[in-house]
Amino acid sequence: MSAEFVDPEVAPLLGDFPFGPITTDTLARFRDMPRAAPALSDNVTRSDHALETDGTYVRVHQPVTPSTGLRACVFSIHGGGYVLGNVEGDDPAMDRWCQAFDIVGVSVEYRLAPETAFPGPLEDCYAGLRWTFEHAEELGIDRNRIGIHGVSAGGGLCAALALLTRDRGEFDLAFQLLDCPMLDDRQATPSSQADKLAIWSRESNTFGWQSYLGDLYGQDDIPYTAVPARADDLAGLPPAYVCVGGADGFRDEDIDYARRLYAAGVPCELHVYPGAPHGVESSQRRPSRNATAVIATIGCGA
Repeated sequence: MSAEFVDPEVAPLLGDFPFGPITTDTLARFRDMPRAAPALSDNVTRSDHALETDGTYVRVHQPVTPSTGLRACVFSIHGGGYVLGNVEGDDPAMDRWCQAFDIVGVSVEYRLAPETAFPGPLEDCYAGLRWTFEHAEELGIDRNRIGIHGVSAGGGLCAALALLTRDRGEFDLAFQLLDCPMLDDRQATPSSQADKLAIWSRESNTFGWQSYLGDLYGQDDIPYTAVPARADDLAGLPPAYVCVGGADGFRDEDIDYARRLYAAGVPCELHVYPGAPHGVESSQRRPSRNATAVIATIGCGA
């Protein structure tokens, strides 16, 4: 499987993702790469709120239109292979979703690897989620309708956050939306071993996991909250939606995770999009699928 297997209608989008292999030598260059600021609506306000850990915060997105009651909330975790990205990557989706579904969006700025390895980034996400529940009333959020969302490594953190939240039992989640999640450090599936993967290569994936797991990388006994695919028990997790491209290196691990969720009694919807490479939904020139419909489908709509 390689870039040649990308659907011809999707192939033009690859120019939006000028990624080569990410390594120790290239990481700084990728982090410094300029990004065009997305056009955001004046119909949504954005405010940042510091968390307890230095440099971490949450960004709250709220519709300017008055609400007749408490709103649902999507708590979002940005992608970037655990080593790239920032909270601004969630701004476009939150801008759309707040208007389309009259929800509150909360996105978290977590610390990146390799400077901060597991469990630091996950604990940052948990702290942001706890902050959201603690401030739900003042933000006009219905605590019974708070769900979590993540793309790529954000999807992996999202799956791990669902497991951690289940285990700690402090609050309940309405759903988990896993968009091409990065779930398995072992890279043992056919799709993860493919050559010439578009956007996120096998080499970049290895570097991402090495950075995130630190000294744990390569060991057999790794906590499932670090690597969700290693979890033996998926029972008791919130309803899930999993989507991935057919030309994505994460395809096989994501399909397997969705299958195991369903087998564990977790309501789960799986979509595999033929010919779609990794992260294509993040492009501003996205294909016809409208992922925002998921929000209404699994209970976040009013």
